[in-house]
Amino acid sequence: MTEQDVPPAPTGVTSNERAALETEIATDIRALTAVSDQLGHLFARSNDLRPNDFRALLHIATAEFAGSPITPGQLGKLMGMTSAAVTYLVERMIESGHLRRVIDTNDRRRVILYHDERGSTAAHEFFIPVGTRTRAAMAEFPDADLRATHRVLSSVIAALRAHLADPTGSQ
Repeated sequence: MTEQDVPPAPTGVTSNERAALETEIATDIRALTAVSDQLGHLFARSNDLRPNDFRALLHIATAEFAGSPITPGQLGKLMGMTSAAVTYLVERMIESGHLRRVIDTNDRRRVILYHDERGSTAAHEFFIPVGTRTRAAMAEFPDADLRATHRVLSSVIAALRAHLADPTGSQ
């Protein structure tokens, strides 16, 4: 990114103040990532899951809630796993009742992965209190602040996904 690519700071904000604020946000995002990772390990341990099992459930839930459930092949790409490794993981999680496979109605050659009842129940029991605390933490902020925060986070997520797609930045 060149200096010409950097948008100007909003009126009344110096570039040093802007840089400091962006650094604080980046630090906050790293802290959020770290505590989320800790919560994931706690969830995995409390449900007799391996760390990769939790990661798989997280990817499947994220895709499912976004309305775009994923296939085992897509899960393997997201997790950086070989086809054989993701097949073993999926089979093990189906046997434990955390996942289920459903034939894709649009392409009967494909299967889609979903949470199964045990996985959903475990996630609800663990994460409902997390959601309650998160909502309580946000309760003091006006809607305009939450909308701005959502825009910032959405933009950062898009930038990180773009970097995953092209780590060299060559576009």
